[in-house]
Amino acid sequence: MFYYIFDYLDKLNFSGAGMFQYISFRSALAIITSLIISMRYGKKVIKLLQRQQIGETIRDLGLDGQMQKKGTPTMGGLIIIASILIPTLLFAKLDNIYIILMIITTVWLGFIGFIDDYIKVFKKNKKGLAGWFKILGQVILGIIVALTLYLNNDVIIRERVKIDTPSSLVVEGVDNVNNNVKYVTRDIKSTKTTIPFFKHNEGDYAKLVSFLGEKAAQKWVWLVFLIAVIFIITAVSNSANMTDGLDGLATGSSAIIGATLAILAYVSGSVIYSQYLNIMYIPYTGELVVFCSAFIGATIGFLWYNSYPAQVFMGDTGSLSIGGIIAVFAIIIHKELLIPVLCGIFFIESLSVIIQVGYFKYTKRRYGQGKRVFLMAPLHHHYQKLGYHESKIVTRFWIIGVLLAVITIVTLKIR
Repeated sequence: MFYYIFDYLDKLNFSGAGMFQYISFRSALAIITSLIISMRYGKKVIKLLQRQQIGETIRDLGLDGQMQKKGTPTMGGLIIIASILIPTLLFAKLDNIYIILMIITTVWLGFIGFIDDYIKVFKKNKKGLAGWFKILGQVILGIIVALTLYLNNDVIIRERVKIDTPSSLVVEGVDNVNNNVKYVTRDIKSTKTTIPFFKHNEGDYAKLVSFLGEKAAQKWVWLVFLIAVIFIITAVSNSANMTDGLDGLATGSSAIIGATLAILAYVSGSVIYSQYLNIMYIPYTGELVVFCSAFIGATIGFLWYNSYPAQVFMGDTGSLSIGGIIAVFAIIIHKELLIPVLCGIFFIESLSVIIQVGYFKYTKRRYGQGKRVFLMAPLHHHYQKLGYHESKIVTRFWIIGVLLAVITIVTLKIR
């Protein structure tokens, strides 16, 4: 909103209005605004939730200090969502297709999580929203995101090719002259993605159906891309939900992931940095840094009240939307294959549940009695059972999250 106002003022030569043209300036405003909203008004939302008796219902798992959390206000994800959306609407370019997709993702999954929390709290149904309904909502979002990215004309990547490339494949204008070899640029629709740790680090979803022949692969690649997007969104949003089991664990981890994604979006959307790092240049994604700054401010501000001992829980309203935001953001900047590394905390938490359930069912079927790999799943509960204090587990998971974030960024040069 402010971008367009100050853009108009800049055209009228209004002093200082040109500052709003800079992504860095608007990102700074976004993170400051989101911090103010989440920290200043977060307390008021918590008091409102307390007055409405919107408290967490605790299932006794035999964990130390667990029952002390009973009655702690939940649905605090509303604070996070508001702290993301308001700065984004104020400072981002709202005609940017990527910003539109991120707003849709935030509202869509936030609404599904809100319904789930509402059923748990007000209907006194501990199971909440039916699992199939959540999955359906995630699948529909995946379809919207995938088809938009595949069909929208503004969603492109820009490649540098030698000038001797047939003229039908290039746009006019020399992009760079390097060692007397001229290059030009071309804007293309592509289903390419980044493959970490490989020298030639660009892969294409079309290769997964290349056995059908070149023409058939181009015809059906959209379906492969669609399935991949649906799977990633569903997996990451549910993994974030599983991770939200200790005070500040999911919130702090998400802030670390958000900061890393902001860096990746910035370099991917910059001609200079993408060329220097020899990574895919994706025009218009630099605007996502404004959204991601709001995301970082929202999670850090919420952490003020969600750190141990938590004054509020985000509930599914927050965890589903956070996971979905991370997934869609990574897909947009073609870095979705980095998710297992960047979101390693989410990944290992969900993997521990899969291993626990799978091994229990296998041993019960084979030996007549189920056995467990972990004392309890997800993994953070395993360490609680071992006697580690909740805050120590969370802090160490954050440290691991920072390490994984550094590794993720380093993969841009390690090939």
